Amino acid sequence: MDTVALPPLMPGTLYLVATPIGNLEDITLRALRVLRECDVVAAEDTRRSGQLLKHFGISRPLLSYFQFNEARRSEEIIERLRHGAKVALVTDAGSPGISDPGERVVKAAIAAGLRVESVVGPCALVGALTASGLPTDEFHFVGFLPHKSGQRRNRLAALQSVPGTLVFYESPYRIEKLLGELAEAYPTRDVVLARELTKKFEEFLRGKPADLQAITAKRSLKGEFVVLVAGADATAIPRTKAPPPDEEPEAEDGEEPLAGV
Repeated sequence: MDTVALPPLMPGTLYLVATPIGNLEDITLRALRVLRECDVVAAEDTRRSGQLLKHFGISRPLLSYFQFNEARRSEEIIERLRHGAKVALVTDAGSPGISDPGERVVKAAIAAGLRVESVVGPCALVGALTASGLPTDEFHFVGFLPHKSGQRRNRLAALQSVPGTLVFYESPYRIEKLLGELAEAYPTRDVVLARELTKKFEEFLRGKPADLQAITAKRSLKGEFVVLVAGADATAIPRTKAPPPDEEPEAEDGEEPLAGV
């Protein structure tokens, strides 16, 4: 089979590179090529991204780009692009701009008439939705709810009339709080908890909010969560039964993942 020569990266282009959310085998060949051939990698966490690059034998200059320096760094990235640099933007895990930094610099690049390319790949939202058993033909991605209780309740109330599957991100420190809020706002709807996606302890828990509360009362669930809530007219899915204490899954080994959700 003849090898097809791939075109070189285009100067003055911002590449949004999706990176693994846990399993390093999920990185794409295109992502690896962009990371090898770009001039600089703008990273949410240069330490984590440095580990990723090292794992794949890639050595590129790293530039920090995170929530609290987005404005300043965006201007610097735009200047680099104007001078013909090829910039790859990565976050700790998944696709830049999805509950992670990226939106600001993308808007700035477009406003400046510069080229933006998406190097598609791992995304917790898509992985959880497609394996959830809930409808995938229409969904609404919410991301993380606000931290304050009143704002969270108001947001959930406003989403009650939104058609399609609702998709949230949540940390292990607030998952019990979220289930309690869902029990108040959506007591009869099917809910799916997807955690540790693509990792050793990947797990999907399904049921009504009260069913899942019963499970979390008996188990300490770790890892980042994707929480999916069925639409009001969705077909019911089988629920996950709460295991007795002697049947609980083996606890996580405490190994720090390279990337989260």
